[in-house]
Amino acid sequence: MMMLITYDVDFSNENGEKRLRKVARLCEKYGVRVQNSVFEMLIDPAQLIEIKKSLERVIDKSKDSVRFYNLGKKWEGRVEILGQQKGFNQTDTLIL
Repeated sequence: MMMLITYDVDFSNENGEKRLRKVARLCEKYGVRVQNSVFEMLIDPAQLIEIKKSLERVIDKSKDSVRFYNLGKKWEGRVEILGQQKGFNQTDTLIL
C-alpha cells in the first residue's frame, strides 16, 4: 500500500532539531522524500505499524505532528503532480 506521511516538528529549541533529524531519517528508511516534510512510502501493514511505533518514540506529542494518509494499492490514479517531480516511482526498476 502507498502511504503519504507528513510531519511538522517544532524545532524552536535544540531538542526539536534533533527530533526533526530523527524523524526525517526514520522516514528515509521506508520511503522517498517528495517535499521537505512529505514522504511517499510503498509499505506493507507490518512496516506501517513499525514506523508508527518508531515515530511515536521520537516525537514530542505536545509539540509535534505526524500525519498518515493511506492512498491504498491503486494509488497511482490518485496522485497528480504539477511542476517538478521529486523522487522516483518506487514500483519501477532501479538500476544502481
